[in-house]
Amino acid sequence: MVIKPMIRSNICINAHPIGCAKETENQINYVKSQKNKRGSKTSAEGGKGPKTVLVLGCSTGYGLASRISAAFEYGADTIGVSFEKVPTQVKGGTPGWYNNARFDEEAAKAGVKSVTFNTDAFSNECRQMVIDQLKAWGKKADLVIYSLASPVRNDPVLKDAEGKPVLYKSVIKPIGQIYAGASLDMMSGAITQAQTNPAEGDEVKNTVKVMGGEDWALWIDQLMEAGVLAEGCRSVAYSYIGPKLSHPIYRDGTIGEAKKDLEKTALALDQKLKSIGGNAFVSVNKGLITRSSSVIPIIAEYLGALYKVMKEKGTHEGCIEQMERLFAERLYTGADNGPGQVPVDKEGRIRMDDYELDEDTQAAVEKIMAEVTEENVSEKVDLAGIRHDFLIINGFDVDGVDYTKELTDMTLIN
Repeated sequence: MVIKPMIRSNICINAHPIGCAKETENQINYVKSQKNKRGSKTSAEGGKGPKTVLVLGCSTGYGLASRISAAFEYGADTIGVSFEKVPTQVKGGTPGWYNNARFDEEAAKAGVKSVTFNTDAFSNECRQMVIDQLKAWGKKADLVIYSLASPVRNDPVLKDAEGKPVLYKSVIKPIGQIYAGASLDMMSGAITQAQTNPAEGDEVKNTVKVMGGEDWALWIDQLMEAGVLAEGCRSVAYSYIGPKLSHPIYRDGTIGEAKKDLEKTALALDQKLKSIGGNAFVSVNKGLITRSSSVIPIIAEYLGALYKVMKEKGTHEGCIEQMERLFAERLYTGADNGPGQVPVDKEGRIRMDDYELDEDTQAAVEKIMAEVTEENVSEKVDLAGIRHDFLIINGFDVDGVDYTKELTDMTLIN
């Protein structure tokens, strides 16, 4: 069968196995080139960077990029956790399944250990699996990356009336007011007006349960209790703030409440990890096209304008460029790539969105946003760029892939 993207309203529901694998390989090659450029050392080369890394939410986006950076710039052994749909010969899996398969394959070639658990990262059972794996390796994690992004979470303890885990569902909604804005269809260039009604009932609380810091804290607590965190272990969770125009739907909305909870959790975990000489941080990252951001009103148009401005200024970064910079210029700046003093803002956050929120950049973006119409959208914003990023998430529009080729087995990535 020939696999073509199945897209509707900025949502792609299928993936190309070879395209996903190839894009993962491209990210690995980028990190290898950066290692050579920076002169970074693996532990085998005398480096003092991360040696054993746990990545929760390892299959796509910032989590995948973090795992690639740890393994292929610093030679770290990694454990990854994500929950993916497994393909069959005739039915495709989720993009993350193919990304993980390529990562594990390339890690084996590079001689670094990798184990990927395809299971519910929110469960106590998963935490025990990771603990058992670390003990089987005879290793302790010196870096824990928390990059989970899920629409739902099962409570690890509480049960409902039927004896099933209580299920929390997250929503992307404003709080206390309707949010309206332009919705850009990235494939057609059409611009429509969309609005989102405010959160109701327990939607704020449930979103915090899914996307806040509670689960991150459970992970650190159980890993510490099991004695599998190394002296000096650091943990980093990922967040986003974004421009003022998106604050009503994001920073001041349901997701924003969850991210604020995540930041409070970081401060508490930082104190806890200090007992073993470690730290906890939230890294505020740059806005990028993702599965979730693509469907939020105004965000696609904003990112199109942002991409255009940042590419012209030479400051644009994707996931892999940003995470490689996080590791090399924030976390591991000491001698021989050892842990260094981490620069943070007054709230204790790492700011990887520094290029995005640069005043000149935001001023240029605001000017573009005021001028965009459906007639000039291809000229005003980087429509091709955000469309490309949207497609490569699912393995499409990747250079070097023959998309006319018949695929006879959807489990194969070569």
